[in-house]
Amino acid sequence: QVQLVESGGGSVQAGGSLRLSCAASGYTYSSYCMGWFRQAPGKESEGVAVIDSDGRTSYADSVKGRFTISKDNAKNTLYLQMISLKPEDTALYYCAATPRRSLGSWSWSRPWSYNAWGQGTQVTVSS
Repeated sequence: QVQLVESGGGSVQAGGSLRLSCAASGYTYSSYCMGWFRQAPGKESEGVAVIDSDGRTSYADSVKGRFTISKDNAKNTLYLQMISLKPEDTALYYCAATPRRSLGSWSWSRPWSYNAWGQGTQVTVSS
């Protein structure tokens, strides 16, 4: 049974930084693609970033240059380093896992591409 537990959210002022973590268990972590999503009140879920089993990454245009996704296979942990945060980054952030090994023709930014989710961690950015 796949389990994902996020942490690291909080409240920061615009321009600040946060690092989110996602501890994974119950599956062969290193062979999965892992993603970060976020959902603000009244808005649809947005794919933020993804990393595949070989460390290749992809980002939403809205966070390119500000967010960095990474993973530590030895610790079974996924990270999202966020800098230059903006009020529009305020959302509940989730990590997700899919048994696909590599980025490719599938839609990494769509929630239905993933079959395991964490409970979320809140990020609030004030102006």
